[in-house]
Amino acid sequence: MAIHYHCRHCGVEIGKLEKMSVHAESLGLHKLSGEERQDMVSYDSSGNIHIKSICEDCQEVLERNPDYHQYDFLHH
Repeated sequence: MAIHYHCRHCGVEIGKLEKMSVHAESLGLHKLSGEERQDMVSYDSSGNIHIKSICEDCQEVLERNPDYHQYDFLHH
């Protein structure tokens, strides 16, 4: 099992934790609402967890251009 982090805005891989056995609480997933968890966390048939987050580049773009929050995908 691996945990994959990808940017929700540009799709870049932020990081990956391999062969980890962890609980949702240690990842902070228990703090998400049901809707947030459904939107941000997915599982594949191999038992891998995929988490949508935000990369540093997209965070900077959104801080400089708050109106970009309306877009699902950012190019940088």
